[in-house]
Amino acid sequence: LITRGREAQWRPCKLDAGPLKDASDWVEHYRRFWEASLDRLDDYLKELQRKEKQNESPQ
Repeated sequence: LITRGREAQWRPCKLDAGPLKDASDWVEHYRRFWEASLDRLDDYLKELQRKEKQNESPQ
């Protein structure tokens, strides 16, 4: 990720962002997967709560 050089008393560093892009793409894939999964779980739990409230209401 980092390339270090030597120029007299200077020690310049250079960042190679290519590997970070690969990691970012990989993380983004799983972020979308988990976001969609958790959204579906949220919808399911809301539906359960709605049904529970309907069953509790006097009929």
